[in-house]
Amino acid sequence: MTTAPPADAAKTAALLSPSPTSVPRPEAPAAPPVRPVPLAVSGLLAAALTAYVWSAHGAKPGVLLLLGLALGVALFHSRFGFTSAWRQLVAVGNGTGLRAHALLLGTTATLFALLIGTKTGLFGSVPAPSGGPLGLGLLIGSFLFAVGMQLGGACASGTLFAVGSGQTSIVLTLGGFIAGATLAAWQFDLWKDLPSLEPVVMADHIGWFGSWAVTILVLVAIVLVSRRVQARRNPPPIGPVPSARGAAARVLRGSWPLAVGALALAVLGAGVLLVSGGAWGVTSAFSLWGAELVRALGGHPESWSWWQQPGNKEMLAGPVLADKTSLTDIGIMIGAAVAAALGGTWTLHRGVPWRTATAAVLGGVLMGIGARFAGGCNIGAYLAGIASGSLHGWVWGAFALLGTWAGLKLRPLFGLGNPKPGDGVC
Repeated sequence: MTTAPPADAAKTAALLSPSPTSVPRPEAPAAPPVRPVPLAVSGLLAAALTAYVWSAHGAKPGVLLLLGLALGVALFHSRFGFTSAWRQLVAVGNGTGLRAHALLLGTTATLFALLIGTKTGLFGSVPAPSGGPLGLGLLIGSFLFAVGMQLGGACASGTLFAVGSGQTSIVLTLGGFIAGATLAAWQFDLWKDLPSLEPVVMADHIGWFGSWAVTILVLVAIVLVSRRVQARRNPPPIGPVPSARGAAARVLRGSWPLAVGALALAVLGAGVLLVSGGAWGVTSAFSLWGAELVRALGGHPESWSWWQQPGNKEMLAGPVLADKTSLTDIGIMIGAAVAAALGGTWTLHRGVPWRTATAAVLGGVLMGIGARFAGGCNIGAYLAGIASGSLHGWVWGAFALLGTWAGLKLRPLFGLGNPKPGDGVC
C-alpha cells in the first residue's frame, strides 16, 4: 500500500523542479576536439604573466590574477551571462537565467555578510561593502548600460570571457567599452554634479544579519515570481552548448550547469573581497586602460578631474599590472581562452556584418558611459551592490530591466534577432 507524499513535500519538490518550457531542452552537442595551439598559447601566457606579477608586485596581485583566471574558466564553462538572461526574460518570459542570478546574488550576499561582518581579510585588507549613491546618474547609467549590452551582445563580465574565447564581434564591443568609459572620465565635470542621495547600506541600519535576511527574502520572492511568469508564458528552453561526456571530462571540457557557475562565481568573487578588501568589479579598469592609451598618444589624463579624485589618482599613478580590477579582467580573458581551447570552441569569427559591428561598437560605448554614470556595471553595481545590502544595486537592476526592454526594440535596426515564443530555443 502506498501513501501520497505530504503536501509540504510536494510543494518543495515542485519548487525545486525545472520551470516548464514549450518543448524539452535539446541535448547538448558533443564538444569538439581540444584546440592545442590556442591552449598552449593561453596556458603559457597565464603562467608567464602570473610569474611576472608575483615577482614584480608581490603575492597579493599574484593571487588576484589567479582569481581572475579562475573567474574566466567559470564564466566560460557555465556561459554565465546577464545580457542573454535578461533578454530571454523580457522577450519570452524564460526566467532560468534570472534565477541563476538570484543564486549568485544570495550566495555572494551570504559570503559578504560573513567576511564584512567579521572584518575577515587577507594581506592586511579589511573587507568593505560596495555602497553607491542613489541619484540621477544611477538611473541614467544603468538604463544606458542595459541598452548597450543588448546592442553589444555582452555585459561587462560577458565581454571579457567572450573576447577570451575568440569572438571577434565582442572585441569591437570591448573597444567601444573602453572608449565610452574613457570619454565619460574625460567629461567628468559635465555630469559629476547630477542630483543624488547618499548611499543606503542596510547593514548600517539593521545589522549584517538583518541585511542578509532581507536580501534573501527579496531574492526568494523574485524566484517565485519568475517561475510563475515562466509557467504562464511557457517559453522555449535555453539553447544548449557543446559539452564533453562524462562527469570528469565535463569539468574540464564541458558546459557547467548555471547553478554550478553561480556558486563558483560567488566563491571566487568573495575571494576577491577577502584578498583586496573590495568587491569584484570590471569597468574601472577600462577607464584606466583608455587613460593609459591617451597618455601613450601624448595626452595628459592626469589633468582630468576624474583622475584627480581620491582613489582614482592612485590608480592612474600605479602600474596597470598592480591594479586589482585590471588583474582580474586580464585574468578572465586568459582563463576563458584556456577553457575555450580545452572545450574545443576557441575560434576567431571572421566576416562580421557591418551592422553587427556597428551595434557592437555603439553598445560598448553606451556601456562604458553608463557604467561611469552609475558607478559600476552588472558586476560592480548590480552584483556587488545587492550582495553588500546597498539599495543602489536593486535600483541598478530595476532600471537595467527597463533598458533591456528598450535595447530589444533597437536590436532589429542592426539586424540582431530577439527570442520568439515559437522558437525551438531562446
